[in-house]
Amino acid sequence: MQDADGRRQGAGSRQEPTSGAPFRRSWAVDGLLLGLALALFLALAGYQLGLPGLHYDEAKEAGNNALQLLRGWPVQAFRDAGLRWGNRLLPLMVQDYIGALNVYLAMPFLALFGVSVPALRLLPLLTAAATLLLLYALANEAFGRRAAAIATLLLAVNPSFVFWSRQGIFVTNITATLAVAAALTACRWWRYGRWRDLYLTAFLWGLGIYAKLLFVWVIGASIVVGAFAWWVRRISAAAKAGADPASSPNPYPLTLILFRLLFTVICFLLPLTPLILFNLQTGGTLASIFGSLDSSYYGVRNAAFAANLGQRLGQLPALLRGDHLWYLGGCFANPAAPWLALALALACVPVCAVRPSRHPRPSPLHTSLPLGGTVHTSLPLGGTVHTSLPLGGTEGGPSFLAPRPSPLASCFLPLAFCLLVVVQSSFTVSDLFITHYAILLPFAFLAVGAMAAGLLRWGGHLALVPVLASVIWWGAGDLWATVQYHRALAASGGHAAHSDAIYDLAAYLDAHGQAAPVALDWGIAAPVYFLTSGRVQPVELFGYERLDAPDAGFAGRLQPFLEPAVVFLFHVPEEEVFRGRRQAFDRAVAEAGLVPRVEEVFYERSGRLLFVLTRVEPP
Repeated sequence: MQDADGRRQGAGSRQEPTSGAPFRRSWAVDGLLLGLALALFLALAGYQLGLPGLHYDEAKEAGNNALQLLRGWPVQAFRDAGLRWGNRLLPLMVQDYIGALNVYLAMPFLALFGVSVPALRLLPLLTAAATLLLLYALANEAFGRRAAAIATLLLAVNPSFVFWSRQGIFVTNITATLAVAAALTACRWWRYGRWRDLYLTAFLWGLGIYAKLLFVWVIGASIVVGAFAWWVRRISAAAKAGADPASSPNPYPLTLILFRLLFTVICFLLPLTPLILFNLQTGGTLASIFGSLDSSYYGVRNAAFAANLGQRLGQLPALLRGDHLWYLGGCFANPAAPWLALALALACVPVCAVRPSRHPRPSPLHTSLPLGGTVHTSLPLGGTVHTSLPLGGTEGGPSFLAPRPSPLASCFLPLAFCLLVVVQSSFTVSDLFITHYAILLPFAFLAVGAMAAGLLRWGGHLALVPVLASVIWWGAGDLWATVQYHRALAASGGHAAHSDAIYDLAAYLDAHGQAAPVALDWGIAAPVYFLTSGRVQPVELFGYERLDAPDAGFAGRLQPFLEPAVVFLFHVPEEEVFRGRRQAFDRAVAEAGLVPRVEEVFYERSGRLLFVLTRVEPP
């Protein structure tokens, strides 16, 4: 009876307040912290939103198809794959491994605010704001308010997060939002055993894969971390109960369990329907995956796993420092960030080895978790519960709130998740782009917040000053770097594929009635189409088959366009993406008895030449 009372008292002590001043104070603190993070982020990310210049991927993977759907024009769907809706073709994918999710989400912004770059970028900006909200909820759910405040505030001013969010379609930042949302629902399913949280997690996993194939890194890391936590719980349960947990009776009918698992699979497959249809029509995703097993399209040797992993690990310090955003007009860094992260991790080691005894475990609680039959067990996040194994759970809301996380969970589970993502990222169907880590950023700062909060909780008064000083130093350094990037961007307008010179090129072509110029390199056609609202529709002739040289059919495709009325668009040689096209163009022009003539050139704000507009004419 005394034990039962103890459990009842322990459970009551951990329930969220439902009324009165404590409840209001809790929400007030959360609201204040979230409001501060969002205000900082929106002020930093929303400033001069039209800069840098519109990137090709922003237009190609959202803007152009959204514009075509809004205007009722014929849709230029990727690989001509789509669904017919009346007289419209609804695109399924924008790349073999990127879904058309941003296309449909961008349409309301373009409809409300007009076809412009700031209107298009409002979508990823608000998507990133949602990521901050979800990160706060996840960190608070798993590690407490201290971790939530530290993680969210640091992420809000991080230069990588701020500037990737401004061009979020370029990095498909919606995958980060979906990843944090899925982690939150998975955490709630683990703690409360509500099947609806599992269904929602499965749906978000499927939607994340559809958004971009690299979301499988998040799923793989989640499965490994979850399996480890489940194993720890079973070992602990067996040790405390003195028996095999599997021998506990299961009060849930097998048919009910199988039905719920089947519904979970359906929830996962439902958002993957467009991806499945796309591959039934084209086989593009499967061809991209299996064609990259040895070497990717960009020449990354996936068989060289160790070398790739070394490169990926080397990108992590740059991700935290923020000095990889050279195309904004300079390289600014918070050099202390990687060292502070390392110091936090090392400081957690002795805390995990010898946990102070003055912070006792909460009393045992009674609940039904997603793994059914009743046993006395310990959660991997800390504390002791009576739970049900192997597959059960309740739908009637949370029956308990888990105890405070253990030092091991606080310090190293989020870090392990991040490292698992890094390991998987060493295989790619494209290249080892640092932009892939847009999906990792929220979890990196979740790990930082969890480690800092863990040290504050278990390190006592000795940890207070150094931990708070580290967090303030980190945040101030990131804020300084972000402000410096804005100053450089205002002067440069962006460089290379991010230069605002694309605005001048689009305006010139539109003003001179060039409705169908020929683009002989990547990075030109899609933004020009969007910036002119479709009045200028460049024709891409350079061919995607090879990066290093023109394909065999290049000269044949070029021949019908060799006449004085046609305008050809080039990058200067040092900015060429698909190389060798200019040389092949000159040879074809000479063979046709013509000569090229430069009609106009376009410069970056720095005075650096970027675009060349050329015609051909008789000698």
